[in-house]
Amino acid sequence: MNGGEGRRRLAARASAGKGAAAHRSAGARRRLARGGGEVPLDRLTTRGRLAWLNSAGSRIGTTLDLERTAQELAEFTVPRFADGAAVDILESVLRGDEGARWTGTGTPLMRATALCAVETLSSLEPTPVGETTSANAEEAHETLLHRYCLRQGRPVLVSRMRHDDFVKVAPTERAAAKMRAAGVHSYLAVPLIARGLLLGSADFVRGPGTPPFSSTDLALAEQLASQAAVYIDNARLYGREREHVVSLQRALLPRATPVTPGLRVHSEYAPSAAHHGVGGDWYDVMALPGGRTALMVGDVMGHGLPAAATMGRLRTVARTLMTLDMAPERVLARLDLATRDLEDEQVATFLCAVFDPADSTYTLASAGHLPPLLLDGQGSAEFVDVPVGAPLGAGVIPYDPIRLKVPRGGSLAMYTDGLVKARHADIDDQLDCLRTAAHGLAPEALEAGGLIGCAPADAARFDEAVLLVARTESEDAADLREWQLPEGGRAASVARHLVTDQLATWDLTELADVFELVVSELVGNALRYGNGPGRIRLLRGDRLVVEVSDTGPDLPQIQHADLSDEGGRGLQLINMLCRRWGSCRTVTGKVVWAEQNLPS
Repeated sequence: MNGGEGRRRLAARASAGKGAAAHRSAGARRRLARGGGEVPLDRLTTRGRLAWLNSAGSRIGTTLDLERTAQELAEFTVPRFADGAAVDILESVLRGDEGARWTGTGTPLMRATALCAVETLSSLEPTPVGETTSANAEEAHETLLHRYCLRQGRPVLVSRMRHDDFVKVAPTERAAAKMRAAGVHSYLAVPLIARGLLLGSADFVRGPGTPPFSSTDLALAEQLASQAAVYIDNARLYGREREHVVSLQRALLPRATPVTPGLRVHSEYAPSAAHHGVGGDWYDVMALPGGRTALMVGDVMGHGLPAAATMGRLRTVARTLMTLDMAPERVLARLDLATRDLEDEQVATFLCAVFDPADSTYTLASAGHLPPLLLDGQGSAEFVDVPVGAPLGAGVIPYDPIRLKVPRGGSLAMYTDGLVKARHADIDDQLDCLRTAAHGLAPEALEAGGLIGCAPADAARFDEAVLLVARTESEDAADLREWQLPEGGRAASVARHLVTDQLATWDLTELADVFELVVSELVGNALRYGNGPGRIRLLRGDRLVVEVSDTGPDLPQIQHADLSDEGGRGLQLINMLCRRWGSCRTVTGKVVWAEQNLPS
């Protein structure tokens, strides 16, 4: 070979080398562009791949939302590891149940949970997110490779897909044709297994411009799937716990509000979407004797199951105390003692209001709770200046009540701090926003829970919220009668005459004999033990109620009367003749009441 020929061959080799290098650098530029500037894993060293795998801990499982965790897994692998990724989760796992090893002849019910792909594979037709794959699949699809992955709990690798392999991967014939047309050439499926239990599977594909999956990629995918399965299982466990706490919370709240005279009450409970937002907010509505209504709203500080359990205990104690017809400030004092007796040393805020339809007044007492909002029905909205006592459990008593008159058609809104509390926002500013929102709401929208939806902090609310709206109605004056009784021995005869005449007016003469005896005993006790009767009230609602007030300090109790005793049987007769009876203290003394069912 002469010198000229040798130089020509060296030039040809150099030209060919430059062309190959140019081709490789162009391919690298395309893949870097698809990866947003990140180097594909097949171009990294073993140390680089391990670093990528370690970074999964900061990019997968950032929340305790199961679907979001699955989506983070898919997005983490595309495009550095695969050109397309799909994550399917067992339907039972999405419901919060344990995973399982599948031993049936078919496949477990799965739900497509997450998808991610590069732009060049956007034409593919995987199972849409949210749809399920039936365990009773068609015979033509019984050979799908990911079904083998689920049944055996082992990975499946098809490095170079042949023509018949596409129908084993795609959910439909049309989807298989789309994969062929898009140039998909490699497939990898790995099971998601945590604590030895199957949770789902992750499928990966590669298309034009990327090398086939290798055994190294398979090992990397198995390690990644093992990590991701733990995050998914944690999200499942949290979701189940949160569902249990929310279920307990709702079970401890009233299922329905009672119908009370002169008042229409609407309640709303809005759990928070935050992972720590379920706690101890509660409310209660109770019908009290004499047509009165007790409204209660409380908030146990803290979150989770302990706060919900404490809430249930406090609500039970509060209902028991209100059943005794105690004044709101006395209820708070007793609740404070009960809270201090709890082993977990919880602290709670509480707001109690008792509505009397006779004069449309509320008696309110607060234990560190936010002030209620009063709307007069004419466009005005102002916070009620209730004396704020210490929270329950702090050990600082007594509590001071306030008496508030509400105009007809006015509303009182009681709520917990979750309705106004927001991150990086001043509570006073949020309260002003709440008042402004309430000012612009129609009464119907307010009663329908409009403050939950339009409060400024709603979108950023990270705590649960309770809303209780009570609207006064125009009570029919014909259903309520009240008289001042004279002093001395004539009080009993005057009371009997007034009650029997009124029962005749109401066409309730069949109850006249019973109530004539009941009124005689109540007025007689007031004369003997209560410094004389004051007023007598007769109320016709769901039941017929009679009340007699006096200035005596002692509450009556049923006594055991011997056969030779001439007295001491009056309350026993009332207890036998009436549906129920009771007494409660007032500012000036006490009230003794009895109620009877109306004739059908």
